Amino acid sequence: MKGGDETTETTMRDYSLLGEDGRLAVERGLAATEWYKTPIDRKRMKQLMQRSDGPAIRDTVLWLGLLVVFGWLGVRYWFSLWSVLAFLAYGVLYGSASDSRWHECGHGTAFRTRWMNTAVYNIACFMIMRDPTVWRWSHVRHHTDTIIVGRDPEILAMRPPAVGQIAINFFGLVDVPRAMRDMVVHAAGRLNAHEITFIPETEHAKVIRTARVWVVIYGAVLGACLGLHSILPAMLIGLPRLFGAWHHVMTGIAQHSGLAEDVADHRLNSRTVYMNPISRFVYWNMNYHIEHHMYPMVPFHALAALHAEIKDDCPEPATSIAAAYREIVPALKRQLDEPEFFVDRAAALSQRV
Repeated sequence: MKGGDETTETTMRDYSLLGEDGRLAVERGLAATEWYKTPIDRKRMKQLMQRSDGPAIRDTVLWLGLLVVFGWLGVRYWFSLWSVLAFLAYGVLYGSASDSRWHECGHGTAFRTRWMNTAVYNIACFMIMRDPTVWRWSHVRHHTDTIIVGRDPEILAMRPPAVGQIAINFFGLVDVPRAMRDMVVHAAGRLNAHEITFIPETEHAKVIRTARVWVVIYGAVLGACLGLHSILPAMLIGLPRLFGAWHHVMTGIAQHSGLAEDVADHRLNSRTVYMNPISRFVYWNMNYHIEHHMYPMVPFHALAALHAEIKDDCPEPATSIAAAYREIVPALKRQLDEPEFFVDRAAALSQRV
């Protein structure tokens, strides 16, 4: 691991979308800049970008089918060891697999058929508690200004990292309260100040309408819990976003944490990680994260093939989730005392390519 000092700053930076660092990013030409892309033959890229309903239908039927099976087992054997095990699996499918599904369907690449992308996107957004309109525009900004401080609204590990918040968020204890707060604010007819910076005014009504529908749904779940004198309804809708969050937080941290900020090269600020088949199913191949950011219109089922095309022009992937964290944890620990530190891939990359 090698440290880099991309700026002379040693104090905490302003990661908000309304602060000084965002203004400086615009002045320095980092906002909406042109990103490096590994050259690929045009014909081959056209093949890789080909959309297909088949892989996504297969995986979606399996995903929803497993949710039904484990949900039924959890209810059927409530409350026993078998119920606990069933809900642990149900939680990952609800509170983590939904993260990758909203993401891919939000790009419009998971399915070839548009309404299928829209349907799965909205279902997954509800599960992961991310407003479909807010997060569609938030993610556009994330791809436009990836890990550009003051511009990217989706930076998970800031410098110095808030390790306490990162730790408790493995159980959704940061994201869920924020999501519920935002839902109430939206339902009241308002958007937050930072949301207004990237969501067109014409889309505000959608945000408000969705929030009001969700308030009704969660109100009905709460009413069912009170009526039945049991938390079982919430174990099926709502609570899995807490106890099933750990997998999507684990993989989300691996995407960019500890790497360079304010660079126009995804090879320097994104991380590809080889994962086991179960995690790849839950994560929908987003472990190929350099590849996804470099060519975001390539569908999830073609990312492994894209990886094969560009891997010689990219850093060596982490060989496993554990290997990725052997890089991430020391980097975050060092950033507590040295916020300017990051894992510098530039030197190793120059030797590799």
